[in-house]
This record gives sequence, C-alpha cells and structure tokens, in this order.
Amino acid sequence: MRGSVMKRGSTWTYVIYLGRDEFGRKQQKWVGGHPTKRAAEDAMIATLERIRTGMYIDPGTTTVREYIDEWLVAVTSTVRDSTMRNYEQMMRNWVVPRIGRVKLSELTPLHLRRLQSELISSGRVDKEGGLSHVSVANCRRILKKALNDAVRWGLIARNPMDAVDAPKILSTSRLTWDAEQSRRFLVAVADHELSAMWVLFLTTGMRRGEVAGLRWDAVDLDRASLAVRLNRVSIGRGKRVSEHPPKTKRGQRSIALDVTTVDALRAHRKRQVAERLRLGPVWIDTGFVFCGADGTPLHPDTLTTTFSRVRRSIDVPKITLHDLRHTSATLALKAGVHPKVVSERLGHANISITLDLYSHVVEDMQSDAAEQIGAVLFGEVPDAV
Repeated sequence: MRGSVMKRGSTWTYVIYLGRDEFGRKQQKWVGGHPTKRAAEDAMIATLERIRTGMYIDPGTTTVREYIDEWLVAVTSTVRDSTMRNYEQMMRNWVVPRIGRVKLSELTPLHLRRLQSELISSGRVDKEGGLSHVSVANCRRILKKALNDAVRWGLIARNPMDAVDAPKILSTSRLTWDAEQSRRFLVAVADHELSAMWVLFLTTGMRRGEVAGLRWDAVDLDRASLAVRLNRVSIGRGKRVSEHPPKTKRGQRSIALDVTTVDALRAHRKRQVAERLRLGPVWIDTGFVFCGADGTPLHPDTLTTTFSRVRRSIDVPKITLHDLRHTSATLALKAGVHPKVVSERLGHANISITLDLYSHVVEDMQSDAAEQIGAVLFGEVPDAV
C-alpha cells in the first residue's frame, strides 16, 4: 500500500492506492484541503498506519456518531474513570442527538455554531431549559479535542471547531452564607460526629472528593497544615468510587490551618481513637480522617446527603455542599485575603479562574478600595517616625 501528495489549487491533497477491486479497477482514496505539503504527508502517514492496524475510519461514509463511538473507545485508556464518564455523558447526551447523523467529512463550523446555540437554549436532558455557558464551554472543549484527534489521524484536513468562538462565560453570583450564617451553622453542628469536617469545608474551601480522600498521614496538626494528595469521586451514578491524585499540580497542594480548625481536628481524632479502642478487631484501620463507625471510608455521596440532612434542621439559607467551597472563598476575599492566596488554597489552576468565579465579590469590594485610596491621598496621614 502506498500513497503520494500533490498540490491542487491553494491546498494539498494526498491519495492512497488501495489496490484493485474484483473487476480489476484501481481503488484510490483522495483527501484534500491540507494547508501545507507537510500537513498532507503527516495525515497520509497516519491514515496508512490506521489502515495497516485495522483502525481506519472512512470519513466519507462515517457519521459523527460513529466517529465519536470509535473515539471514546480509543481514549478510554488515556483518561481517568471520572473523566471518561464526563466525556461519554457530554457526547451522548448533548452532541450525538444533534449532529450525530452528519458525515464527519461534511461537518462544518455552521453545524457547530448551531450546536452551541441549541445547547444554551434547550440543552437540558432532565427538564426544559438550556445548559449553563460553563457546561457548553466544557462540551465544546471535549468535542474540539475529539476533532483534533480526527485531524491527527488523517480523517479530516482541518478542525471545524477552530472557526467557532467559545461561548462567553457569564459571571453569576453564587448562593453562599455570610459570616454570621456560617457561624450559626457551625454552632449548631458542634456536637455532630462530623463537626470537624464541616469546619474544614468552611475554613479551607476543599472539594468534596478532597475531604473524602483526606488521610491522617497527610495532616500535620503540630504545623497546622494538611496536604491534598487524594481525590475520592463517585463513578457510574455513585455505584463505584475512584481514588486518584488531583488532576493538576496546583490541585496537589498544602493548606495552612487556623487554630480553631486544628483544635476541631484534634478533638475529632481523639474521638476516633476512642472508638477504635472500643471496637477492637472490628475496627478497620483505613487511615481516613472521616470514616464510618467501623473505620471504612465514607462514600463521597454520603457527605452530600449528610450535609443536606443536617442543614435542613438549622435556620440558614438552603445551599449545596459545594456551596460551602464558594462560601469559604467569598469570606476570604471579603476579609481582604489576596486573590492569589485564595486561588492557591482552592487549588485553582491559575488565578484567573478565581477572579472569573468571584468577580462579583471583587466588584463589591470596589467601594471599600475607593475609600481606602481616598484616605491615603486626601486624609490625614501620620508623620513618618
């Protein structure tokens, strides 16, 4: 099997010779539209390799649905279980129902722009309404990755998503508790067996999976710090739990603890040790900070259902467990903590994510900043000593 490249107009085309059919007629595969000779050669080599290994997909007859199915199989071994689940849900719930019948070779930017618009206006699967701009942006990112692989594998010459602008992420205020409401909640749960966990959520802004995966060997109470090393997430509608390190280097971080949080963790550990001695051989020593009555780790979904049950009995606004993370960040920013420090404590990949998520908090702080600047410029400044 061999092939060649040639220039046709302003672009380059490769042709692969597939032998002869039963009637002796020459069979060829032509794929054009490549911007450079090198791009055509690379695509041809990738196609020849996929033909040799039996992995070739004919883009002229293959639909987007068929390609997505093949792509999901191909990337399964390269991503985590939780990531794979997100890929499958996005592609099969949002993408395939809308553009699945389109041939891969005929997919255009117009198809993809229309897809984004439909997802924003009516993309919900469970009920009427559209998806958030964040969800649509995430879906666009994964679909673009799939189409980039199609280019890399020589199936299409260009990625049509390159000509489609990402949806603008709209900054929205998230429902959070203020300082007084947070204190009211912590006072009400002071005697709860997981009281230290609620304190940790509010003072550190850790994610649910990070708290569920916290082990005692990652906690240094003498130095008032902990290390985020493990993430425990539910897989397949909560039936399984996957354990893995945080995805990014910023996610694998050290978090300083305040005195009250340290005291809460010390008291929690003391109670846990007493329970372990009481149960004796029945206790399963898993090393997790927050665990069940026999020492087994808590399922991540248990943290969510327990919080919902506890919150309902307290006079505080209804928020989700993940909103405790937003509450922690909001309180820190309003207390004057630098956004970069807040970003590091939350484990965001970069500070811009923090500023985008909490831009409404920063805007609310503008008037205070204006007064402080005015006081420096026009108020009475003490003489230097």
